[in-house]
Amino acid sequence: MAGVTVVEVGQWRGSGAFTAERLREGARLLAGMVGADQRLRVEVDDDLRSTAGKVRAAVGQVQGGLLVTVGGDCGVELEPVAAARERYGDRLVVVWFDAHGDLNTPESSPSGAYHGMVLRALTGEGPEGLVAREPVAPGRIVLVGVRDLDSGEAAFVEDHGVRHLPVVDGAGLVAAIEGCGAGAFGDDGSEGRGPVVYVHVDFDVLDPLVFRSVGCPTPGGLQPDQLLSLVAAVAERFEVAGLGLMEYEPSRQEDQELLTGLVEELVKVCAQPGRTTPR
Repeated sequence: MAGVTVVEVGQWRGSGAFTAERLREGARLLAGMVGADQRLRVEVDDDLRSTAGKVRAAVGQVQGGLLVTVGGDCGVELEPVAAARERYGDRLVVVWFDAHGDLNTPESSPSGAYHGMVLRALTGEGPEGLVAREPVAPGRIVLVGVRDLDSGEAAFVEDHGVRHLPVVDGAGLVAAIEGCGAGAFGDDGSEGRGPVVYVHVDFDVLDPLVFRSVGCPTPGGLQPDQLLSLVAAVAERFEVAGLGLMEYEPSRQEDQELLTGLVEELVKVCAQPGRTTPR
């Protein structure tokens, strides 16, 4: 297995859940589930912009292998994904495993919570100081398992060519990634010119019948083996720019036991030799 670095960010103020403070403990537990060669812990501030700056600095310390960022709320993903976008340019495809689109703006958000805006911020629209410096094109985003879109988010998906796969198998997901930004990866299909994928996992993508330790459970989600199979299909075919594991709010021992094995396997498949990208 390639070297693994875990960056722990117990941010919770970007969440709109009334149980959000549990995310601090969730980040700590998630970090402990990752078999890592290097461990970095970000001390979070009340101000999201300040914390984002610290995350940027931590991510900048990673030199090779697989970067695993654990949260905390989904707003933590701003800097790891932005760093991958700056490094790999239009080769980057963001695969967003989540019950929610996280595609609101401050104007469209029903809650005003940043964790529901972070993916839109990565496309260049969002609160001042919490927007990607080099935006990700919407056509290079693939939503997987998303089943709760606000009206503004649904319009953005429709109008901007975001790929939305509520139900999908591994082959369909690989095809969707290959279809992102047709022609942007080089016409000859040569090694090193294909898509590089950042894998985001909000654990509310799982069905609450089997996993309930999240702040915003949504019926109709994936089974743990489905999630692992889909991530494995991505990692088998594409280079992995990073893995984000978010939104675990510890509340049940059985959920922690499920997650311990699942996290280990997710990291293992994403850190396959020859698939993780050099830094």
